[in-house]
Amino acid sequence: MPINITMPALSPTMEEGNLAKWLVKEGDKVGPGDVIAEIETDKATMEVEAVDEGTVARIVVPAGTEGVKVNALIAVLAEEGEDVSAAAGAGDAPAKAEAPEAEKKEAAAPEAPKPEAVKPEVAKPSPASAASVAEAASSSASERPFSSPLARRIAKEAGIELSAVKGTGPHGRVVKKDVEAAISSGGKTAAAEKAAPSAATPAPKPVSDDAVLKLFEEGSYELVPHDGMRKTIAKRLLEAKSTVPHFYLTVDCELDALLALRAQINSASPMRKTEKGDVPAYKLSVNDMIIKAMALALRDVPEANVSWTEANMVKHKHSDVGVAVSIPGGLITPIIRKAEQKTLSTISNEMKDLARRARDRKLKPEEYQGGTTAVSNLGMFGVKDFAAIINPPHATILAIGAGEQRAVVKNGEIKIATVMSVTLSTDHRAVDGALGAELAQAFKRHIENPMGMLV
Repeated sequence: MPINITMPALSPTMEEGNLAKWLVKEGDKVGPGDVIAEIETDKATMEVEAVDEGTVARIVVPAGTEGVKVNALIAVLAEEGEDVSAAAGAGDAPAKAEAPEAEKKEAAAPEAPKPEAVKPEVAKPSPASAASVAEAASSSASERPFSSPLARRIAKEAGIELSAVKGTGPHGRVVKKDVEAAISSGGKTAAAEKAAPSAATPAPKPVSDDAVLKLFEEGSYELVPHDGMRKTIAKRLLEAKSTVPHFYLTVDCELDALLALRAQINSASPMRKTEKGDVPAYKLSVNDMIIKAMALALRDVPEANVSWTEANMVKHKHSDVGVAVSIPGGLITPIIRKAEQKTLSTISNEMKDLARRARDRKLKPEEYQGGTTAVSNLGMFGVKDFAAIINPPHATILAIGAGEQRAVVKNGEIKIATVMSVTLSTDHRAVDGALGAELAQAFKRHIENPMGMLV
């Protein structure tokens, strides 16, 4: 029986992608794990592996095609011993693979009344009855979700509704990583779904393009279409600002002790041989020490190391710190996992590698999705202070300003110190004002007493 190969969902938020390159051609034999294509998402270029064994009977979507929807048919695979030409023709009906599920839903739905038994004036079902039918169909369809035993166990423990999780395993099967991604993105539980209001307040309609362009003189501008990354950034920032109740806390941190320690550590770095000659084994930046300080602050104030979902407060066991990296066309936030346990030199080298691959769009989804907090540093651009937008499912983000010499009062005397303003943006649903202040003070303590980050 022909096997349909569809556009995979390479991340929980992916809706479409560009089929950059085919690494196989029609007639080639492939097996599980063989890389068959390269897909460009809004954040990275990723390799797609085959999950079944067979012969490539037909390539449906040619290389270079943009905007291919998730789950759209891209190729057809013929099983061992199957007529390749027949399999290629069978690929014209990709919807056939989904027929059993559709039949289940159809069988689960209550039998509709016969036309002659329905009076014209009541032919339109009431909202309540329509909701009951939909709920019954949904309940029946989700009784036995197509998922692995491990995925079901993790989902049950986290209270995640499996029917709301998009599977990326073979034939759409929900696997462990899909459930973990749903948990990281604040997936709704079954209880939360039932508690949700039946009718949401409609969002205000955006101003049309034509209305905006009429404000400018014709010929005084050019139109640059949005790419996938810019669309995703716009969508997520709008969602964050619309749904997360932000509040902001600013503290000033003195950097002189940190700068002195950084210089001492860098001067003691051993040299290692490379193709480019001898180079230091590590070279710490101020940002590396900021990442470590934020990770330790969350360790010290674990009540603030959380994520909000409608049904639960997700309390994280480690400090996974995302770091905003500017790349052409937007930004991405690679994550330093378990940063509270890592040395400064490890954080420094790992951050350099992540930033390099982020600019090349070679990061894997697990390297930039999830995390428990984030750091955004504009100090190198001379920005004194600013407030960053929280990136869900995080409950906090730290905005770092420039370190500059300021006059400070110490023991009744005016002194000169290098001071950095830091603004903590916080999700008030998860972190209250006093708790946010405690986290900001913990961060300040580690920055101003940096020797403690070495032990």
